[in-house]
Amino acid sequence: MNNKKLPTLAIFLLFIFPATAFAHKVGGNGFLAGLYHPVFGLDHLLAMLSVGILSTQIGGRAIWSVPATFVTIMLIAGWVGMEAWVDLVDTQVETGIKLSVILLGFVIALERKMPIPLAMLFVAFFAIFHGYAHGVEVPAKANPYLFAAGFVISTILIHIAGVLIGLIAGHWKSSATLLRFAGAVMMGMGLQMLLT
Repeated sequence: MNNKKLPTLAIFLLFIFPATAFAHKVGGNGFLAGLYHPVFGLDHLLAMLSVGILSTQIGGRAIWSVPATFVTIMLIAGWVGMEAWVDLVDTQVETGIKLSVILLGFVIALERKMPIPLAMLFVAFFAIFHGYAHGVEVPAKANPYLFAAGFVISTILIHIAGVLIGLIAGHWKSSATLLRFAGAVMMGMGLQMLLT
């Protein structure tokens, strides 16, 4: 099959077979609830994996600076959400999260080396939505500090997984095609989430 047709095929298949989207509210309290929160939100998981993959496509210091930017801004936005200093509408937050999956996937599929400062700004913008969602969804009986520690550690681990995917793919001859395909799949899943 022609490699140029793979991203189109992936998007087509994703619209035929609905993606499993998990609810963001996870049982439990404190640290474990925070740890599970990004993992069981498929949109969070895909966006955070994408940040890791994108950072390896750029290379150099982007491998740590781009994910670190996401985590830092996400934590600040989570604090804002917990303290209810800003009251964003749920639909705005969810739309921002879904757009992050679409646009991060799109950038990976394009495989254009983005300047590191621009990549940091790009992921920082989307980290606001992810962090805010984590902050406002702290379970009522949970310790907010333990919850925050949980979602930060989980996010870091997901970023590392994305970096590893990018680095491992880099050892194959068809690594560029594989990563572009992964980006197209993520973009397609994000589009499906946005439209459903």
